[in-house]
Amino acid sequence: MDRFLLLSGVALLGAALSACDNKPAENKPVATVGEPTALTKPAAVAGAKYRIGAAESKIEFVGAKITGKHDGSFGAFSGTVTLPGADPTAGSVSVQIDTSSLQSDNETLTGHLKSADFFDVAKYPRARFESTSVRAGGEKGASHTVSGNLELHGVTKGISFPATIRVGADRVEVDAEFAINRKDFGLVYPGKPDDLIKDEVLIKLKVRAPKAE
Repeated sequence: MDRFLLLSGVALLGAALSACDNKPAENKPVATVGEPTALTKPAAVAGAKYRIGAAESKIEFVGAKITGKHDGSFGAFSGTVTLPGADPTAGSVSVQIDTSSLQSDNETLTGHLKSADFFDVAKYPRARFESTSVRAGGEKGASHTVSGNLELHGVTKGISFPATIRVGADRVEVDAEFAINRKDFGLVYPGKPDDLIKDEVLIKLKVRAPKAE
């Protein structure tokens, strides 16, 4: 009897921990998503260039379903921060991601995420982000709010999210964690009837962009 109670308690504890582990976007800032903004480029942009690449930076995401969560990332991406002076609000950023470089914490899941049910990397091999503005101040203590156009899964939306930006002598650092709704970008696969996938996905950015030579 004692053994049965012990096993039952362990099972209940496991279920409780699993339930607590399926809300990675809880209490995180939620990106504002809307129609894309028309990009206006000046005739010439003066300023230092900083290189964004997978050797120094990370683009990660966390998705969840009823029974738990999964971590994912992109291993191949490149971009540029252009910064006149040391004021981030005068700068801009452009990033391109190779969606086929997607990885997750489960090999079978990685293959499924690359399929037409999710990112459909054969049809949409690139995701892109191009900033339209950076303003001082951000949610939950972030130093800035970054706005721009995100092209993902063949859908382009305007998004705004909080980020902490630091400008050093030889590199720019950006850290951000925010949630987006995957369905805004046409990622609508529901999951199994008894293990539905949550709409909110946590995006985690860790950019360490050294000054270009």
